[in-house]
Amino acid sequence: MPLLDAAEEAVLQASIAADPDAPELTDAELAGLRPAREVLPPALYEALTRRGRPASPNKRVQVTLRIDPEALAAFKATGPGWQTRINEALVRDAARLRREAKEG
Repeated sequence: MPLLDAAEEAVLQASIAADPDAPELTDAELAGLRPAREVLPPALYEALTRRGRPASPNKRVQVTLRIDPEALAAFKATGPGWQTRINEALVRDAARLRREAKEG
């Protein structure tokens, strides 16, 4: 990011000084600041700093699978969530296969 020249910096500083809703912190205020970890309840701090998606109760296994292009295109054509719909179709078919194996 390019540095501001003196005129741009002056305009920016004047704008900051004129904003009554966001005054600059004084040196004393800056010195009194403490890390969020020290002032927030531990559960809130953990929730605010947690990264990534929440762990799913239904653990899934990542696999590499070759699928016919037509089948893949059909699922992708249904829009976002196509991978979930493929999984749902596999779960339904697996249940059917288990029923058939039990009956036969």
